[in-house]
Amino acid sequence: MTAPFTWIDGERTIRFGRGMAAGAVDVLGGPGYTLLTTARAAGAAPAVAEAAGAVHEVGPGYVDELAGDLLGSVSGDRLVALGGGRVVDVAKAVAAALNSAPAAGATAATPPASGPAVAAPVVRAMAVPTTLSGAEMTRSHRPARGVDPSTPPARCAVVVNDPALSASQPEAQLAASALNALGHAVEAPCTLRANPVATLVAHDAAARLIRALARPGDPDRDELALGALLAGYAIDSTGFGLHHVLSQTLVRVAGLGHGPANAAMLPHTIAALAWRFPDQHAALAAAMGEDPADTAARLSEHAGAARLAELGADHDVLAECADAAAARPQLDHTPPRAGRAEIMALYESAY
Repeated sequence: MTAPFTWIDGERTIRFGRGMAAGAVDVLGGPGYTLLTTARAAGAAPAVAEAAGAVHEVGPGYVDELAGDLLGSVSGDRLVALGGGRVVDVAKAVAAALNSAPAAGATAATPPASGPAVAAPVVRAMAVPTTLSGAEMTRSHRPARGVDPSTPPARCAVVVNDPALSASQPEAQLAASALNALGHAVEAPCTLRANPVATLVAHDAAARLIRALARPGDPDRDELALGALLAGYAIDSTGFGLHHVLSQTLVRVAGLGHGPANAAMLPHTIAALAWRFPDQHAALAAAMGEDPADTAARLSEHAGAARLAELGADHDVLAECADAAAARPQLDHTPPRAGRAEIMALYESAY
């Protein structure tokens, strides 16, 4: 079992380890927080749900729309996400929107009539993840509907990652979620913001993920949880590019699940990144001990997400996906920028 640890990383605190959920309420600052969750997640961590001062259930849908719907009904200075990547991203989007709103009764240009100026309360997002999405480690999320897109994003100030929760999915779903994490580790060394620290972390995360999935019988869920957390840290440091643009577009336009979309695309986007960044690809292969594309193809089969057609994607929607993906500015992060023709070819290859 992976040893538990506490990681103070700038403004955030990360608690990792099996059994950490038992003490999550104290780590989150005590009872009374506002909880964003799902019925499944709340049932998996009842103590976290019971300590909430208010509970908002996050249903299916898009992060920007879900977060926009919650604005006006969510309050408090601690927004705790108990759930997967969608729930965590909604909490971050709501926190970012609330932090960008002017303080009630005063603005930066109009200080209080007497006494020192009082800063607006800082709304902090916090997370208890129940999947391997890595969203709890990143500042990446869509802004809430109706909020200025230039609003600074939020990152979770407190993370309580208990593998009994974060790696609790059934094996096929867990494998797809792990491939999403592997996608973070693969792409992090290949963006314009890549740096030695993030690359070292990404290599370690990739090696952990594939070793954990290869264990005979049940995968090593503690190592999967740690690998996903580290991969999330790496992609937060470097930003994402081609792989995540194509996968996220399939989720947004074709309606596919986040983990399965990443799993199906990864063997193909690895090849597209490899010719752009041959040295980084070779270093990743050395760290993993095998060819990354072959590994991703094998694991996507295991996850039941080898082809987009198997996931229910309509072939006719691929052209719309290619149009949408080709317009995303994040493609500039993995130069040379992929054009529509290459994007369409990658979608066709994965179909």
